[in-house]
Amino acid sequence: MPFALAFALLAAQPVADAAPQEDPSTIDWEKEFGVEKKVRDPVTGEFPVDPYTQSPANVGAAPFNGESMAKAFGGQDGIRKIVGRLVDLSEADPRISAIFKNQDTVRLRRTLTEQVCYLLDAGCTYTGRDMKTAHKDLGVTRADLNALVENLQQAMREAKVPFPAQNRLLAKLAPMDRDIVER
Repeated sequence: MPFALAFALLAAQPVADAAPQEDPSTIDWEKEFGVEKKVRDPVTGEFPVDPYTQSPANVGAAPFNGESMAKAFGGQDGIRKIVGRLVDLSEADPRISAIFKNQDTVRLRRTLTEQVCYLLDAGCTYTGRDMKTAHKDLGVTRADLNALVENLQQAMREAKVPFPAQNRLLAKLAPMDRDIVER
């Protein structure tokens, strides 16, 4: 009986309060796991990136000569609208929208506009990273790239870019696939 008596006495003792449990909805999980929060630049609205060497070679191709291609795309304003539409279509495209989630689309719009503008000889300087670095670890597949090209074609059609000019730009961009497609 002494064991039963000891057990009964222990069971009758009040349990010391355990540490209060924090409400999981109030926990900053990023802080808890050491995730650094990125802060947008107050001027550009872009997230910071690691330093890189800016070079026209980063654009991935040689620009066209002359002003005919830039004119066909509506100059810098037309290029900006086409790129904006391309990004909008791609963010809404269920085939590739996941690639754009958690990406800095402010920087994407700027550097993609610079890239196309530079390639079309429309008076822009490309300040972005090289294609391999810019697309590293995005897991882009050939199907993803095809969907992006379809969205670019739609944006160019909507902007009434002549078909031959569309094809010339696509031919200029096509060799970049080896630096963009990862799987």
